Amino acid sequence: MSEVKQNKKRAQTSVLRQLAALQTLSLEQLHEKWLDLYDSKPPKYKKQFLVKQLAYRIQELFHGGLSEEAKAHLKNVAANDPMATILQRKPTNNKSGERILPGTRFVRVWNGKQYEVIAREKGFEYEGCVYRSLSAVADKITGTHWNGKVFFGLKKGAKK
Repeated sequence: MSEVKQNKKRAQTSVLRQLAALQTLSLEQLHEKWLDLYDSKPPKYKKQFLVKQLAYRIQELFHGGLSEEAKAHLKNVAANDPMATILQRKPTNNKSGERILPGTRFVRVWNGKQYEVIAREKGFEYEGCVYRSLSAVADKITGTHWNGKVFFGLKKGAKK
């Protein structure tokens, strides 16, 4: 085997070892690794998130990141996609400050039957009809008044 191939194989093995080692690091050690690889303060997220991001970064440094052409293409696609929210804040136009994005699909099993609802720009589609709210859909499904977010599991119901 040529020296170049051996060096490449050693480097690949090193990457795999680093990826495996991430699982064994403490949160403090992951923060240190983050500083080394990103040269910035680590975000205050759970260990699992840090491990995934560091694994990506290790591979990115070894294999190279996305080309400028690929980045430009993704940026262009995102600019024309209402579901892409990376460069813009999600609109917050309801009382709780949270917004259900169009295209979100809700599935609920009720009395042994599966029901599916899709969020649209203006309302929620169920069986070809658009309803003003999730509560209206829940009422239609159950025949009684329900909080739609509770019915579809978006928030906990009242304590009993």
